[in-house]
Amino acid sequence: MYDDASIEPAVKRRRKQRSPIQEGPLTKLALLVVAIGFLVVMVIAPLIVVFVEAFARGLGTYFAALAEPDTISALQLTLLVAAVSVPMNLVFGVAAAWVVAKFDFKGKALLLSLIDLPFAVSPVVAGLIFVLLFGASSPVGVWFADNGFPILFAPPGIILATTFITFPFIARELIPLMQQQGTAEEEAALSLGAGGWRTFFLVTLPNVKWGLLYGVLLCNARAMGEFGAVSVVSGSVRGQTMTLPLHVKALNDSTQIAASFAVASLLAMLALITLAAKTILESRFGDELAATRRH
Repeated sequence: MYDDASIEPAVKRRRKQRSPIQEGPLTKLALLVVAIGFLVVMVIAPLIVVFVEAFARGLGTYFAALAEPDTISALQLTLLVAAVSVPMNLVFGVAAAWVVAKFDFKGKALLLSLIDLPFAVSPVVAGLIFVLLFGASSPVGVWFADNGFPILFAPPGIILATTFITFPFIARELIPLMQQQGTAEEEAALSLGAGGWRTFFLVTLPNVKWGLLYGVLLCNARAMGEFGAVSVVSGSVRGQTMTLPLHVKALNDSTQIAASFAVASLLAMLALITLAAKTILESRFGDELAATRRH
């Protein structure tokens, strides 16, 4: 038996103990200052500088830089690469996530490691891999070039390199989500007579639609901004194989500073549009997004 005198000191000690999330106001203020300061220095300030420099010489110079044929060509190629690589990664990401999350098989750990490979490999190294696979010293590359379909220094090579760099984004967004959901609903649908594809489209896919959309947004943003791998396989031919990031560097190297910042602002606006789409989804479907992203 415990008397009141022995219980009271223990209760007071517990009250004096502070939860990790109940720190004092000075600690909260310090953490807030560090977080906001880091964001201002590393994100907000560079973004402001891009737009200030882009409009520094007036709207006429800004729109003239965007209307240049090389800029329009780079924009078209960037959109083409994203329009092809993102759907390719969509198919691969959904298939890989479905296999990893819903089935047990030998080599699953190896497959997960291969999915993460683009995160570990330098983009420049990835570009060099495609140079070795489809370059002039490769029989495969020579065959494609002889048949009027060159891979390197052409849009196909840029698309392949971009697809390789961006393919983990959708798969890695879906795998934890599908694993957390388990297989109970799919098994119930199959027991009621639904086929595999019908189960996938009516049960599996609706359950992961928001995670899938997040993955697509991230994949699209990276595809439009990829520089390292694309710079190796493209040849950087103005008006032909330059994407917007490559065009920004070319303008900067040729001391066309105002034009380079103008094109950079276009890339920044594409990124902000992606962020706005993400924010709108969160504001309109916040509860459902939180439920699907609990992993």
